[in-house]
Amino acid sequence: MNTLPMLASVDLGSNSFRLQICQNNNNQPQIIENIKQIVRLASGLDENKMLDEQAQQRALECLAQFGERLRGFAPENVRAVATNTFRVAKNIHEFLPKAEAALGFPIEVIAGREEARLIYTGVIHTFPSNGQKLLVIDIGGSSTEFILGSTLQPTHTESLPLGCVTYSMRFFEDKITAKNFQAAINVARSEIQRISKAYKAQGWDVALGTSGSAKAIANVIEGENMGGRITLDAMRVLSHKLIEAGSAKKAKLEGLKPDRVEVFVGGLAVMIAAFEELDISGMAFNEAALRDGVFFEMVGRSLTEDLREETVLQFQERYHVSKNQAARVAHVAAQFLKSLAQTATVQELAYWSNYVRWAAALHEIGIDIAHTAYHKHSAYILAQADMPGFSRSEQELLSLLALGQRGDLKKMADSIGEQAMRWHAVLALRLAVLFCRSRLPIELPVHTLLQYHADDKHYSLRINHDWLKHNPLTKAALKEERSQWDKIGRVFEIVGQ
Repeated sequence: MNTLPMLASVDLGSNSFRLQICQNNNNQPQIIENIKQIVRLASGLDENKMLDEQAQQRALECLAQFGERLRGFAPENVRAVATNTFRVAKNIHEFLPKAEAALGFPIEVIAGREEARLIYTGVIHTFPSNGQKLLVIDIGGSSTEFILGSTLQPTHTESLPLGCVTYSMRFFEDKITAKNFQAAINVARSEIQRISKAYKAQGWDVALGTSGSAKAIANVIEGENMGGRITLDAMRVLSHKLIEAGSAKKAKLEGLKPDRVEVFVGGLAVMIAAFEELDISGMAFNEAALRDGVFFEMVGRSLTEDLREETVLQFQERYHVSKNQAARVAHVAAQFLKSLAQTATVQELAYWSNYVRWAAALHEIGIDIAHTAYHKHSAYILAQADMPGFSRSEQELLSLLALGQRGDLKKMADSIGEQAMRWHAVLALRLAVLFCRSRLPIELPVHTLLQYHADDKHYSLRINHDWLKHNPLTKAALKEERSQWDKIGRVFEIVGQ
């Protein structure tokens, strides 16, 4: 077992500085603290690429605060990396010793492609790619990284001089107009043309955006009720609103945080240029970033299987789950789900089987907080905890299943609606928990059959009558289960045989 102490990564970007501290939990980073400060270092570069005194002072003040937090850390457990502004500033050699003195640790000024590789390392260790080719785009303050890959090592890494800070300053210092917005896109596209032929020839299955600009764009698209993905059409709508208002502040875009207002338009122009030049159809936001790649480099773990499986095992350990009971519930739930999903495709059944299995493995983690209403505690943990490998939407699904494993079904109705497979998954887990309540090995009675009748949308459980007679507690629980489904206008019948 790896017993390394806490690790810290410092990401000195052109827009913001970030300090992230994690506990090395069996080679899996568990975040303890995350500190972010907007420094806007790139805005301090003059026409001669000299970093001005004001920007230097902002950086040193931030680094001194990070240094205080890092007191007591061994040098080998801290890694600080600096990106594009540190790369291009001509007076960086005079500034760097001051920065290292303020932080108390060495600072690595990494090359653009190394930055891209580390970003990709963070993504590939936290995103379940399942062998799919990924296109990762990270728009920073003064550079944008473009990465392609499907395994631990990327196949293509590029860093281009496009950034939300530099483009906002260069094109939009006075007012956002149609003319300067299109000029920003054109200049960005001319940069991206250097790589577009090779990237499009390689191709990709999934496009992901990382870091602040991608997150801000995704948040605004969602806030403006245009869906949950980044698309070219949605971004063009946002550009029209910005042009009409003349500034991001006056546009009052829903979901745009105050610290992104000044640099949002530059990042948007770069992202539109990337979509247009690379013919990107859609993009999801991914939380992983440079600092996460630094962590995985420090830990030195290798990705040999689906990271979600490892995360589930880690959570079982962390929350003292009875693995025998979890396995029993998972086994029974799988049987019920398979019998319910007769019309599902092989891929659809495999998809839902995974989530039911993971939910069964973790359904009792809330007991570590309190046995009373433990399913609610389980649901909260699964929704709010950092779970490497799982997306936020996946965590929400696991949380939903954990919440629905027992108790009142009214709380599920609004969340599930008419989504049949979600109801199947909930019922499969509920019945598995019910049948396994003795916490002893169990085999369902021979010829037990759980069916879903799609025509009138009702469930029937066919089970041996004599078995029910000899298991009165389970029989009573099944009657209560029937009443729970009645309360939400659905039918669950028990048929003795």
